[in-house]
Amino acid sequence: MTTPGTSTAQGVPADSYGLPLPGGFARLTRLLNALGTLWIVALMLLINTDVLGRELIDAPVRGVTELVSLSIVGIVFLQLADTLAAGRMTRADVLLDRLKRTTPWLAALLQALYHAVGALLMAVILWAAWEPLVESIRIQEYVGALGDFTAPVWPVRLIMLVGMVATLVTFVLLAWLDLRRSLALREARA
Repeated sequence: MTTPGTSTAQGVPADSYGLPLPGGFARLTRLLNALGTLWIVALMLLINTDVLGRELIDAPVRGVTELVSLSIVGIVFLQLADTLAAGRMTRADVLLDRLKRTTPWLAALLQALYHAVGALLMAVILWAAWEPLVESIRIQEYVGALGDFTAPVWPVRLIMLVGMVATLVTFVLLAWLDLRRSLALREARA
């Protein structure tokens, strides 16, 4: 198996993963990933404060359960684009690894198709997620119980959309890089 970013015999990168994304887009994906990581740290502090408050002074932090349930979804979407760009998305590579050894241009073309289909699916999910965001803002949707703790849902829905857009753009950029690699490998072969 080739490690991300290493070169093939023709001097063309063996994989689009790990390569710099055009337009410095990788910086944005890493920033979103870092925000997700900071959010995880904040959640850990909140959960530990809640546990200590319950055990030591019999005073739990209100809304921890609701905040954790909202946060998990937001964190996943914040880190999705960087996970994709780094090549850490789950997939079966048996056929692709064999093609990389025998017909690298075809492997790159197949990977471009994979990323194009991923972009299409992400666009469908993005389109489907827009209306729930608008409705959440319109009805002032919240989690929690009135009088105890409430938190609005729309900020997390907005964060999800930001993550979806970043992932969609990452899929498109990777498809473009793969297509260029496929053409370069095909020319090098000829």
